[in-house]
This record gives sequence, C-alpha cells and structure tokens, in this order.
Amino acid sequence: MSLERSIMAFAGFMVLLSLVLTALVHHNFVWLTAFVGANLFQSAFTGFCPAAMLMKKLGVKTEAELCKLKQ
Repeated sequence: MSLERSIMAFAGFMVLLSLVLTALVHHNFVWLTAFVGANLFQSAFTGFCPAAMLMKKLGVKTEAELCKLKQ
C-alpha cells in the first residue's frame, strides 16, 4: 500500500474511531474528528502531514517510489 493510500486509510479510521468514541464514551471526542478534518484540510494546501512523515520513517513507500520498483 502506498503512502498516499495509507494516509487516507488512517484518516478514515481515525474519523470512524472518534465517532464511535463520541457516541459511546464522551461527547468531547468529537474534537478528535475536528482535528483530523482540519489536519487533512491544511495538509492539502501546505503538504505538511505529521502522519505521513511518521509513516515515511517507518518505511512506507510513495506511489512514485512503488512505480519505480515495478520497472
């Protein structure tokens, strides 16, 4: 799985997790949903994504790097 798809999967998981926590644990977990959404929005413009940086350090390859490996 590429870095780009990993980020989408992670963000989707965090949104779903925060919604479940909001419903079952405490209503303030909705702020986690807001944080994930705000982070996705700002990363679209700035390119800065802490989760992507962490995944990159863990060895997740970008789509471009995966294409080069296939050739």
